[in-house]
Amino acid sequence: MSVRNPSSSKLKFDEGRLMQVLVAPIVSEKATMIADKTNTVTFKVLQDATKFEIKAAVQLMFKVDVQAVAVLNIKGKTKRFGKSVGRRDNIRKAYVTLKAGQELNLGGESA
Repeated sequence: MSVRNPSSSKLKFDEGRLMQVLVAPIVSEKATMIADKTNTVTFKVLQDATKFEIKAAVQLMFKVDVQAVAVLNIKGKTKRFGKSVGRRDNIRKAYVTLKAGQELNLGGESA
């Protein structure tokens, strides 16, 4: 839950909630191409996460400046396993665009 403080224009979030908002980074061929071209990082996030929470979580965890956040909901596909029918989970993706000069290294190797 966010609370607006009249003395400052920034929103305040619960730090414990922010640590759970980002589920995992998405490392795929498409995500890598987007990262190289537009300085955008892709994350799998909680279903009920807002753009403001995602922005605050990335800034808190990675100490970078975020320019914009775009969110995408992907419906889970229905799949068959022999006679039984199963369903994949719904996924919420966040494309986080970093400000110019900012870099986020998800590979873990040091430069």
